[in-house]
Amino acid sequence: MKHLLVTALLTVTTLAGCSSDEPAADPPTGSADEPAGDQFPDIVGVEATYDDASGTWSFAVTVSSPYDTSERYADGWRVIGQDGTVYGVHELTHDHAGEQPFTRRQTGVAIPVDVDEVSIEGRDLANGFGGTAKTVDLERSS
Repeated sequence: MKHLLVTALLTVTTLAGCSSDEPAADPPTGSADEPAGDQFPDIVGVEATYDDASGTWSFAVTVSSPYDTSERYADGWRVIGQDGTVYGVHELTHDHAGEQPFTRRQTGVAIPVDVDEVSIEGRDLANGFGGTAKTVDLERSS
């Protein structure tokens, strides 16, 4: 019994000594019995097109969310700069359970000319933004 108590104290002391000054990462949201891969949609493809006439971008975004049901689904994505600026949000109003992965287009996204890279991040109806994002280089015609 004494050996067990000493081992437990050593474990607690060792774990306490491993703490750092940095805050712990936020744990993933979702239920405890839900696999991590089923908490968020993944962005699996992006095609960015610049429209010289309007000075805006269009994004053809391919989303994979194999857990999609009418109760919970991938309900959108956002176009976000490397500094955290959100340039556009696209809303999806229904599930795509019978169409995985699926592609939808977002048009008219205004992005300053000095921004040369954005990421597309998916959003889940229950868990918010997360999952695999795609980074896109923005190439404007000269």
